[in-house]
Amino acid sequence: MSEVDPVMLVDYGPLQALIGVWEGDQGMDVSPEPDAVEENPYYETIVFEAAGDVTNAETQKLSILRYHQVVKRKRNDEVFHDQIGYWTWDRSDNTISFSLAIPRAVTVLAGGQWQPGSNELSVKATADGADWGISQSPFMLAKAKTTAFEMAVTVDGDSLRYRQTTFLSIYGKEFPHTDENTLKRVG
Repeated sequence: MSEVDPVMLVDYGPLQALIGVWEGDQGMDVSPEPDAVEENPYYETIVFEAAGDVTNAETQKLSILRYHQVVKRKRNDEVFHDQIGYWTWDRSDNTISFSLAIPRAVTVLAGGQWQPGSNELSVKATADGADWGISQSPFMLAKAKTTAFEMAVTVDGDSLRYRQTTFLSIYGKEFPHTDENTLKRVG
């Protein structure tokens, strides 16, 4: 008799569509420079793994996906963004959360409400948010402060499209740093 993988018994709800390996080569990163705006075409791989569920304070049950995103510039094949984190879903009230950590000493915990039947996941956070927030090192607070974050992800079968904006206070100005791409499920 074969054993059943307990992770497969979890109801992932709207997160189920994300599970797998995704690749995309149509990415565009629009980021700030001291006296200009830099556009970086990129390609990337995102791996979403089923991670089971967890119960918080004996009352809240979250379904969890773990992810890892690696982004490379097309012009030189160098990694310029590496990100890890989790997506969670609370079935009781359809709250979704998205956490990210990048090796620039910045973390984000963004959240939103999933609308049943929708194939879009939308999350937001602000640096001064009471519920969904941003934490960053003293250096980043002084030199490249993230003030807000928002992202929308749409999955349609084996196609995933996202657009995210990281609002920055950098080089003496406010800047909406954007990233967007369309990826295909490859595994």
